[in-house]
Amino acid sequence: MSDSTRIALDHSFTDPRLLRQALTHRSYGVPHNERLEFIGDAILNCVVALTLYERYPDLPEGDLSRVRAHLVNKDMLAQVARRLGLGAMIRLGEGEIRSGGAARASILADAMEAVFGAVFLDAGFAEARRTIDAAYADLLRDADPATLGKDPKTRLQEWLQAQRLPVPEYAIVATTGEAHAQHFAVECRIPALAIVAAGSGSSRRAAEQDAAASALAAARSKDAGA
Repeated sequence: MSDSTRIALDHSFTDPRLLRQALTHRSYGVPHNERLEFIGDAILNCVVALTLYERYPDLPEGDLSRVRAHLVNKDMLAQVARRLGLGAMIRLGEGEIRSGGAARASILADAMEAVFGAVFLDAGFAEARRTIDAAYADLLRDADPATLGKDPKTRLQEWLQAQRLPVPEYAIVATTGEAHAQHFAVECRIPALAIVAAGSGSSRRAAEQDAAASALAAARSKDAGA
């Protein structure tokens, strides 16, 4: 367990007990990883903030905060953890194993933060920063601070404003399912471009975001072909 994690993180633990604890879910026993997760969350936020501050010297504070929030959220942490193969190394109780806990985003994200916290306690801030920067290298290389962390509706509205076009219109076209489990179908309409894009989701907001993403793709396609 420790060897494969060491290779993935490019860090060899002086104290292997820290790594073992970082990969121990509370369902398995004690000591588990929640205290290390607390440390890792703080270190991760600091490292990502510092990296963004250095990489984008002209980006204002609000945009830096938005991009950082996107990079350290649960889904992004789980993505990093999956790329490192962390799921197979987490020690879980029988109930969590049966319910597929090793693939659950929340468990993966917590373990990833705990591992970062363990690296910090094992070797200090400089090593923790190097480890986090390496784990996030692909995400940071492809990051576009102009759009990262913005939802599809926001990106669509900003794109239309840049083209001096009116904001889109959203309309619910169908609602199905029982009251506690409804499913919404929505259209995003951009009359000036003759675009009607469909979207769906378990809430009106989710359906609108889905429709906006499709509408933005269609609008960009039209613009590229113009």
